[in-house]
Amino acid sequence: MRILLVEDDVMLGKATAEGLKTSFAVDWCECAEDASAALKATPYDLVILDINLPGQSGLELLKDLRAANDERPVLFLTARDAVKHRIEGLNAGADDYLIKPFDLDELIARISALIRRSQGRASPEVSAGKVSYDPSAKQAKKSGKAVKLSGRELAVLEILMTNIGKVISKAQIEEHIYDWDSGDIESNTIEVHISALRRKLGKDLIKTIRGVGYIVEK
Repeated sequence: MRILLVEDDVMLGKATAEGLKTSFAVDWCECAEDASAALKATPYDLVILDINLPGQSGLELLKDLRAANDERPVLFLTARDAVKHRIEGLNAGADDYLIKPFDLDELIARISALIRRSQGRASPEVSAGKVSYDPSAKQAKKSGKAVKLSGRELAVLEILMTNIGKVISKAQIEEHIYDWDSGDIESNTIEVHISALRRKLGKDLIKTIRGVGYIVEK
């Protein structure tokens, strides 16, 4: 899953982005204007937004997103801790509100829950045949036994397993699992990860729809 972090404090932004990259692909902007441009270009799964930003505030950016019918989950991460501030943020369209300083594990758990709910899932675990995947724990199992996967393999499996029954294109997979720091991507990288997943989890788990993409069926 790919997240946009909007935080103008350089030290906090860098530390938060690095911490979140253990679980997600993360892009980091320091102002609302850059964030707005990134949101128009990239299908982020969630936005983490500070309220006090240079120029346009986080509240104003969120109001613009909701006015444009952008329904992506937004979590406010801010030092503004008064009840009235939390009410203001939630009424502006935020899905959650976390006060600085914060615990990284709690932030990751809240992000996972928000993304899960946005996908219409009550349970964190998804299953297809003998294979199950828990996005929160980043754990894949086959016939109840844990299967060791690389970080990229887990990321590819996650986008497919959380969209069971939907065809996901190669471009969509790349957009969701690679961030700005990923560098150049080899043309056959996704195919290599798909091949590894089939070898480890079963050749019938992921089907190729030629010329369109990949699908995991229930």
